[in-house]
Amino acid sequence: MKKAIIEKRNDPRELEKLYRSNKTAFKEAFISVYPQIKESPLAEYWNERLNYSTEGFEWGTSKDLFFLFILWAIAGLIAKLPALLQIEEDYFYARNIGFIIFPALTAYFIRKNQLPTGKILPLALGIILGLVFINLFPDLPDSDTLLLSSIHMLLFLWVILGWAFKGRRASNPGKWLEYLKYNGDTIIMTALILMTGGLLTALTIGLFTTIGIQIETFYFNYIGIFGLCAAPIAGTYLTQTNPQLVGKVSPVIAKIFSPLVLVMLLIYLLTMIYSGKDPYNDREFLLIFNGLLIGVMAIIFFSVSEIAASTKHKREIWVLLILSLLTLIVNGIALSAILFRISEWGITPNRAAVLGGNVLILIHLLMVTFHLYRVIARQGQITQVGKAIGIYIPVYFIWSIIVTFLFPWLFGFG
Repeated sequence: MKKAIIEKRNDPRELEKLYRSNKTAFKEAFISVYPQIKESPLAEYWNERLNYSTEGFEWGTSKDLFFLFILWAIAGLIAKLPALLQIEEDYFYARNIGFIIFPALTAYFIRKNQLPTGKILPLALGIILGLVFINLFPDLPDSDTLLLSSIHMLLFLWVILGWAFKGRRASNPGKWLEYLKYNGDTIIMTALILMTGGLLTALTIGLFTTIGIQIETFYFNYIGIFGLCAAPIAGTYLTQTNPQLVGKVSPVIAKIFSPLVLVMLLIYLLTMIYSGKDPYNDREFLLIFNGLLIGVMAIIFFSVSEIAASTKHKREIWVLLILSLLTLIVNGIALSAILFRISEWGITPNRAAVLGGNVLILIHLLMVTFHLYRVIARQGQITQVGKAIGIYIPVYFIWSIIVTFLFPWLFGFG
């Protein structure tokens, strides 16, 4: 790449082709060779282009803010439907929690990416299908498939949001890695908004209490719930219009949390041996164990999405490789435990879902671990790890469809 940049330093078309072929490698190579070619006006232009960053804060247009307000109002009204229509809260939120935020965020990216009708239609049909299905689900007591459908509906809606995020480049697996980075950045921004909102809430309630007015019920029933709905929408808007806000924070968090999670996981596995707890005979412990597996895997994927912008992270890649290997051990224990429980007590909807999920995660982790090893062995690039992560996300989407829509029929809605 360095040699090609030097040779083509006065050819704008060829430099653009090199840049588009591998943006990360191009940027690193260009920065390295720039002192040798800085006399070229084209090289000076590329130096400004690659190193440009804005320090100002962008609020967007008035149309953007108005559309954001509409999304926030609709999400808040959906969240208030149980009170407005006298619907039992447990019944409503268990089935519809994902439909409060995900459709609003999907609409945001549809508008942002200016998707054509042909791409909007399948996204809208998917959301409508999920909404109708989950709300027509028979209200059976102790229905395992209802719980499974409600949980996997969140995964179903999350992937639909991902396709809206990818926009017109839906066939590019690299965009899935950008989507994971967006998730991490938005979680950080949303957490900051919620902490600020919590401080404002405490201050407001405290001030009114000093003058003898109790506004807690009104505040939480109206202002609080609308604020909770607004937080992820506002977080998304801020990360998309002002990426510099968390652009430097997210890599630091990934860099700090990866080794901490590694140490925690190692200590946890060693402690589990002496605790007498095991996922083979303890159902609740198996569920927690699988939750740990999913959480650690999410940390790995988020960290990869943050360090993929540079190849100069050998220590971090080693941490991720070891973390992936330990996660494979966790996955192996969870998989053997669910196979043991199926052989002892037979198949149930929950066991079938956990078994399928663990098999999918095992395959995915093996792919990611293999590519991380290739990076360490200097036989591959970190971008290949990102592709291995992104290319597998549609597999989870297919699995979410199976569990959400087919499991209830296969197991008689039990």
